[in-house]
Amino acid sequence: MRANRDFMAPWEPTRTPEFFTESGQRAAIDEVLVRHEQGTVLPHVILDAGGSVVGRITLNGIVRGAFQSCSVGYWVSAAANGCGFATAAVREIKSVAFEDLGLHRIQAETLRHNAGSQRVLDHNGFVRIGMAPAYLKIAGRWQDMDLFQVISPNIV
Repeated sequence: MRANRDFMAPWEPTRTPEFFTESGQRAAIDEVLVRHEQGTVLPHVILDAGGSVVGRITLNGIVRGAFQSCSVGYWVSAAANGCGFATAAVREIKSVAFEDLGLHRIQAETLRHNAGSQRVLDHNGFVRIGMAPAYLKIAGRWQDMDLFQVISPNIV
């Protein structure tokens, strides 16, 4: 995260300096692992061929019951950007969501001008379902987001 701080800044919430320290990252990991234990989050790292971490992908807001849905979020480092890692990670996490977790739907949100992320979603069968005004506070301001979804082919 520290190495990609400037690269990620336009796409992320404003972070405190503490977030980029080792203790800040440990706290963030601890928090996501608590939510994983609660069954609402499924975090993964994205690895290159040599096993180095080049990004993260997470199923967030996992809801069971009649909804059986979640949201996916991901990022890839500046050095690995444009190399297909995000496309492959989204493809793999779709399999996990639909086959392993039995979810029905995955939603994704992108900033309206994030063409790269939108291509990743398009390559993975996501369709644009709308636009949410002032949806997330990214880079210090409330920004509009395009909403996408993919439905499981295993509809029962």
